[in-house]
Amino acid sequence: MDKPQHLSGLLCQDRYKKYIESRSGWGVPVTPLRLAASQGSLGCVKILLANGAEVDCLDVKAQTPLFAAVSAGHFECVRALLKAGANPCGSPYNNCSPVLTASREGRVKILKELLDYGADTNIRSKKTPRRALSSTGCSGPLYLAAVYGHLECFRTLLLYGAEPNYNCTDKVVLGRMKHPVSVLEICLKHGCDPEFVSLLIDFGAHIYLPNMHAYQSLALRQALELLQREKGKAA
Repeated sequence: MDKPQHLSGLLCQDRYKKYIESRSGWGVPVTPLRLAASQGSLGCVKILLANGAEVDCLDVKAQTPLFAAVSAGHFECVRALLKAGANPCGSPYNNCSPVLTASREGRVKILKELLDYGADTNIRSKKTPRRALSSTGCSGPLYLAAVYGHLECFRTLLLYGAEPNYNCTDKVVLGRMKHPVSVLEICLKHGCDPEFVSLLIDFGAHIYLPNMHAYQSLALRQALELLQREKGKAA
């Protein structure tokens, strides 16, 4: 696929240009732009876009070329697609999103680029089962960055406005959570570095946990000491 000069020559001919949105390939049929983005072929991405390829075309999984580039970690392709007008939030029909993927994989440079183009820091998995949502609601990018230990992604999300308690600003969604688990609780549960807890404190997260006793362990001592000191300041 990474033959931009050959591709450019083909697209100069009408008999080939008409196939610019055609879907082909083994497994999941994809457009040329989706394929180029997933393989990191920046030259081909730019040529296809210049020749009118639909920037947010969907495959059968409702994944956009941008989502494919983010998933594969191709920063320059991500940037080119965003400059061409790609939706930084991906497709509303896809369960995942570029921000969720970048947060899970620890791709902070790509994450910053998405957020600079207006991606939502509080975006959630779109198909979280209602049963799971009403129970905990743990599906935002902050949760993913914490669980997978990506501190810089975690910091970046907070700096760009991620809600520090439940990574959610939707009152309807929050109202459905019978037993919500906060980002702070997830950090303690997964034994995250104390710096995660320190960042949450700095960004105004609630520090009073209803079940603090559940996290009393030696491995979490530093994080718990941070919380106790902060409580002392508030007293």
